[in-house]
Amino acid sequence: MLSDINVTPLVDVMLVLLIIFMVTAPMMMHGVKVDLPRTESKNIKTEEDPLLLTITKKGDIFIEEYKVDYKDLKGKLEKIFANRASKELLLQADKEVAYGVVMRAMAQVKEAGITKVGMITKPLHK
Repeated sequence: MLSDINVTPLVDVMLVLLIIFMVTAPMMMHGVKVDLPRTESKNIKTEEDPLLLTITKKGDIFIEEYKVDYKDLKGKLEKIFANRASKELLLQADKEVAYGVVMRAMAQVKEAGITKVGMITKPLHK
């Protein structure tokens, strides 16, 4: 009688799961879809994954993919960043959003104590 554990089925299942996750991971989209303005800019290098703040064409504000009222934005950002080491945020706004709407959101971000804000745009030559 053999007392060894047969790990071959376990390895087979794990490899299949690994392949499935490798194929599906790039297809997962995070955040809200907006039409970004095109500019020439350099890539932003960050130490950890920064929080994504999105402003849609209608003026709706999203933290990652969760909709937030403008009046609640500062409070939610303070709670999120209370336990984060670096205070980094990326802002993406639809190119048709009024400048004033973006600046109101930026004021709330600054009041929440976020020290680094990056603006997301599309490359100019694509």
